[in-house]
Amino acid sequence: MSADKILVLGPAWVGDMVMAQSLFKTLKANRPNCTIDVAAPAWTLPLLERMPEVSGKIALPFKHGELAFWQRLAFGKSLKNQGYTQSIILTNSLKSALLPWAARIKKRTSFLGEMRYGLINDVRPLDKTKLKKTVERFVTLGLAKGEALPPSIPNPALNADKVAALAVLNKLSVPFDANTKTLGLCPGAEYGEAKRWPAEYYAEVANFALNNGWQVVLFGSDKDVPVSSQINQITQNRCIDLGGKTKLGEAIDVMSLCETVISNDSGLMHVAAALIKENEKHKKLIAIFGSSDPYHTPPMSNQTVIEYLGLECSPCFKRECPLKAPDAHLACLRNILPVNIKLKVL
Repeated sequence: MSADKILVLGPAWVGDMVMAQSLFKTLKANRPNCTIDVAAPAWTLPLLERMPEVSGKIALPFKHGELAFWQRLAFGKSLKNQGYTQSIILTNSLKSALLPWAARIKKRTSFLGEMRYGLINDVRPLDKTKLKKTVERFVTLGLAKGEALPPSIPNPALNADKVAALAVLNKLSVPFDANTKTLGLCPGAEYGEAKRWPAEYYAEVANFALNNGWQVVLFGSDKDVPVSSQINQITQNRCIDLGGKTKLGEAIDVMSLCETVISNDSGLMHVAAALIKENEKHKKLIAIFGSSDPYHTPPMSNQTVIEYLGLECSPCFKRECPLKAPDAHLACLRNILPVNIKLKVL
């Protein structure tokens, strides 16, 4: 009997793609000879390149949110002769199910989603009271129908190249000392302000670390340049500000050099968790949650400290805080004081 060849339609968000590695690990544990290809937006491919379970990485050419009906059908037909025995669709949209249907993949596994009868022919029930975590929903799609989740779900574990990281820093002409302890800060969150710990709080912790002999690296995309610049300015430009200066793959490699990372609930938070290996007991992640729920999408590492106040209004899942009173506005974040975080860094 030939080995399974599985096409996974992956998520578009960085954090979700990191958590998808738990599915890939589960598939390999249960079906060691299976081949896993992943089709996903191009910006997620640097993550897939750091997952040894994934064989083929297929960049989807569609813009975020666009239906592109005929283009998806044509792309699916181009995969028709690749020998896929199963497709697992991790997103719930109608458009995500078009491609494996057009590719005539015999078994198409997912939750029903947007009324995808016919497109999905291996429909799994989604009981959100039993599958509370995103990672549990991903993993259950890789199991046999009706099979219970394993007692423990494997944590994501991204490979990183520390030599490449030093080369990136050298290319950017930043004064990085490989023998000095490093604190990484991830102050951005694309979702909105209700996920962002205040910049001045990050700066206070950065100053504390710098004054204790650490070096501090600021991570972020082009959109995070204003906040990383603000933090660096408050610290009198003593941080290594990589905001908008690195590609995702480069940021992953550099982050692997950090002993401690502090992050909002963002894609980089999940990256930081996946970079902590089980034998690296000296490393840790401090994850700060405001409007979101640390139980629904927790960072998957045993060496994580979760900061979450669980206020009466939390989690609201809003992009912006709906409360306008000064003592209530963003209280879920502002009341997580830097003095408490500083004690957990060193």
